[in-house]
Amino acid sequence: MSEAPDSDTKSGGGVAAVERAIAVLNAFRAGDSSLSLNELARRTGMYKSTILRLLSTLVREHCIVRLDDGSYQLGSMLLHWGGLYQAALRLDDHVPPILRKLVQETEEGASFFTREGDHRVCLFRVDSPRSIRDHIRTGDLVPLDKGAAGRVLTVFDPGLASGSKPPAQPYIITIGEREPDIAAIAAPVFGPQKRLRGALALSGPAARFSDDLIPAMSARLLAAAADLTRRLGGDTTLFDSWDAAGRSAA
Repeated sequence: MSEAPDSDTKSGGGVAAVERAIAVLNAFRAGDSSLSLNELARRTGMYKSTILRLLSTLVREHCIVRLDDGSYQLGSMLLHWGGLYQAALRLDDHVPPILRKLVQETEEGASFFTREGDHRVCLFRVDSPRSIRDHIRTGDLVPLDKGAAGRVLTVFDPGLASGSKPPAQPYIITIGEREPDIAAIAAPVFGPQKRLRGALALSGPAARFSDDLIPAMSARLLAAAADLTRRLGGDTTLFDSWDAAGRSAA
């Protein structure tokens, strides 16, 4: 095992000790109740002596808890920070920039929908720069059973899709379902505890959603959905697993 020598700063401008402390915290994964010193060393690639020095500070600041069996567990301070983050989190700060980027990349309209009873409401919308486009607007209410975004809000919501099998891919495509000659691709966006926060969608004339263009469009949409999920404190496992399997191959 090799490790860079200790130093206060790194050439990239970061602080080495802080980056190593974050690496220790990042070593914990979903499903880990606690980790031994050996496992922390294996996952971080750092010497045990270095980890022990970092753990001493992290334990003192309640970021890590040392259990009676000698293993380590994430501490209460992380929950406190998470609460502060959630309290300060506003969709307005995160959704519009992602929609604008999607429109720039695809030249199709991008929207973010949430569920309201048997309907979905468009909370945010950025129009396509093209003259022929889908004309949905912010505030529009659409039946939940019409269109890709509505289907995403149904299929990926545990409360609505109890017992049903999720799609093979983390997105849904519809053509002519909400309006004739209009197509859409939509993907779910999650928050903490795998809570469905909404549906991210691209929409436009069906002629521009051809078989040869859909793979690139869906890849950009999924990257955006994963980015927004990450910003909202959600788990991106669904997108990461799909990406690892090879979206284009599927």
